[in-house]
Amino acid sequence: MMQNLLHNLNPEQLAAVTLPAQPALILAGAGSGKTRVLTTRIAWLIQTGQVSPAGVLAVTFTNKAAKEMLARLSAMLPINTRGMWIGTFHGLCNRLLRAHYRDAALPQTFQILDSQDQLSAIKRLLKANNIDDEKYPPRNLMYFINSAKDQGLRAKDVEAYDDFNRKFVELYDMYDQQCQREGVVDFAELLLRTYELLSRNQPLREHYQSRFKHILVDEFQDTNDLQYKWLKLMAGQHGAVFAVGDDDQSIYAFRGANVGNMSMFEREFRVQNLIKLEQNYRSHGNILDSANTLISHNTRRLGKNLRTDAGHGEPVRIFEASSDIQEAQWIIDEAKNLIAEGAARSEIAILYRSNAQSRVIEHALFSAGIPYRVYGGQRFFERAEIKHAIAYLQLMDNPHNDSAFLRVVNFPTRGIGARSIEQLQDAARQHGTSLYAAVPYMTGKAGTSLAAFVKLVEGARFETQHLPLQEMVQIVLDMSGLITHYQNEKEGADRIENLEQLVSAAMLFVSEEGFGIDTPAFAGPKAQAAAGATILADAAEIVDADAPLAMVMSPLSAFLSHASLEAGDNQAQAGQDAMQLMTVHSAKGLEFDAVFITGLEEGLFPHDNSVQEADGIEEERRLMYVAITRAKRRLYMSFSQSRMLHGQTRYGMKSRFFDELPDAALKWLSPKVQHHWSGLHHKSAWDDVPEFGANSIAQKFEKKDVGWRIGETVSHQKFGEGVIVNIEGGGSNARAHINFGRNGMKLLDLSVAKLERVA
Repeated sequence: MMQNLLHNLNPEQLAAVTLPAQPALILAGAGSGKTRVLTTRIAWLIQTGQVSPAGVLAVTFTNKAAKEMLARLSAMLPINTRGMWIGTFHGLCNRLLRAHYRDAALPQTFQILDSQDQLSAIKRLLKANNIDDEKYPPRNLMYFINSAKDQGLRAKDVEAYDDFNRKFVELYDMYDQQCQREGVVDFAELLLRTYELLSRNQPLREHYQSRFKHILVDEFQDTNDLQYKWLKLMAGQHGAVFAVGDDDQSIYAFRGANVGNMSMFEREFRVQNLIKLEQNYRSHGNILDSANTLISHNTRRLGKNLRTDAGHGEPVRIFEASSDIQEAQWIIDEAKNLIAEGAARSEIAILYRSNAQSRVIEHALFSAGIPYRVYGGQRFFERAEIKHAIAYLQLMDNPHNDSAFLRVVNFPTRGIGARSIEQLQDAARQHGTSLYAAVPYMTGKAGTSLAAFVKLVEGARFETQHLPLQEMVQIVLDMSGLITHYQNEKEGADRIENLEQLVSAAMLFVSEEGFGIDTPAFAGPKAQAAAGATILADAAEIVDADAPLAMVMSPLSAFLSHASLEAGDNQAQAGQDAMQLMTVHSAKGLEFDAVFITGLEEGLFPHDNSVQEADGIEEERRLMYVAITRAKRRLYMSFSQSRMLHGQTRYGMKSRFFDELPDAALKWLSPKVQHHWSGLHHKSAWDDVPEFGANSIAQKFEKKDVGWRIGETVSHQKFGEGVIVNIEGGGSNARAHINFGRNGMKLLDLSVAKLERVA
């Protein structure tokens, strides 16, 4: 049995599994078999009689990981694993509180609030106490409470440094009292309540310290401050904590994870045993060389170097695109080649830094008929904020769409409650009309509120009736209140980014489907003809099933149909062989035969925000390291000179991370694309993007004839290499907005700045 447990372990794994009962830190690199080491360590301790199954405490960060560990143990040893303490922090704390609910001052039947339940409880609290939820947004209060709890702080322990913060502290205390009255706890409370229980109850603390002589922790780099304190409390003076983690993969600082816990653990527990698992069983050599060289630029790391016996493999392929549309098409072409070579679509992953980047890629996949799945998130047109915006557009196109009406009649909230909706539905049934048409039959406060909503929709329709689709979408986002609503959420920035991407989606759709770029969104075929669009004779009356959309539908109607089809059709079903799309954060812990890392531009990856934060670039570099090490056989990277994000075109420079990769491992698939146009009469890849076609560019250049060109790459003695984003003024008064990448956006006087062209 012992031989079977330890066979096929490499020397480092064997050393880790058979360590003596002392605190140990295992630096487990990506693909180095850490789950195997953890599970085998537990089995070895039990098999050698050093501990009973009941004496092991193992902490994982996901329920899936806990179940996998228990399944492997069952296969290794003839034991019943059902009662073993193996689970997540929250799961283990719940188990402990259930056993000691009286000591924890909880009812026996206490219930756990998930995030949505917690938010609802906070909203009820504010409403019951007549608190202005615009001044004190419920979601912001929820983040404030959870952040305090994650640091081990009750309301009385939180420093109130101004009136606004003082109110949040007061509301935190009121929320705690409400939860206590109702017998409920949120996720953060599970950990904090357990920590407080063990801190003040010495007999109970000593009981668990005596019982759990061996504590094993997975993903140690992702622990927050309270989780680390909790572990120290459970371990006591003599507990053997076996901590497994990778400081190079610490990417959750925004959730409170503290990568410094690894160094602190090594110091505070006087760790004698530090073992590095550097043998990688996942990736080929060129991929690992890229990861190792990149991460070596981080200064605050414990240090390790991944190696493999699999050979160098394929070089890392890099592509420079002129636009995000060209980048997406390149991904499609390369993916088709991989599939033709026999690769499973489910083994091809497309990674991006921000969810907003997925729209162009999803559109390209949809158009190519390639099934895909968005991992860890929803497809673009299925996201709640997008569906809200689409519902407003649907009402403008067809006000009798009851589904769209019900979705947004009270979102953002405008005082129209469930009772009012019930009365409106009764009136609609009585008069045989749609909900929208039944509004005039309503009276009282409900009638006033509903009439205001109808006025909002009609007002938006009036304001946008002569505007092109992309402008219409932008105005609807503003008038509906969606942008303002999400600005009040702590994590609303991502939703706002997605809403702004809807503007880009509309602009791309109009150009691809043959509509005039300035054709009014409401225009039907005849109106389009008047605006200069080419259509079939009598297309309004005779619809050709194979005719372009521009010949038979208004831009708005066509776009809404497109959104519905793209949201519902081609969605990868369970078990379907589909390509995988996800953010790099979502990709952690996964692996694929082929990986595309997209959008590698300064300001996007690494993200703009990282430049402003302490250690921000190091966190972004760790994120890039995680992205690289997801690939097993093929790795592709791409960046684009221009990208449509948030409804605007941005000109980018390649990410600094390219300068931190080993040249020997790379293969550039395209010659360097010029960042300027040598002659406007030549067709450019940019001509396919409506806003940047040759005619549009020529018009801009006629106005900006100052010797420099928008999109031109220049060099400045102080700021380095940059791209001209815009030019204002003329002659001696001309000034240029220049994106200098890591040095940010600068506005320079062209008559003074000593710029040099970069060929």
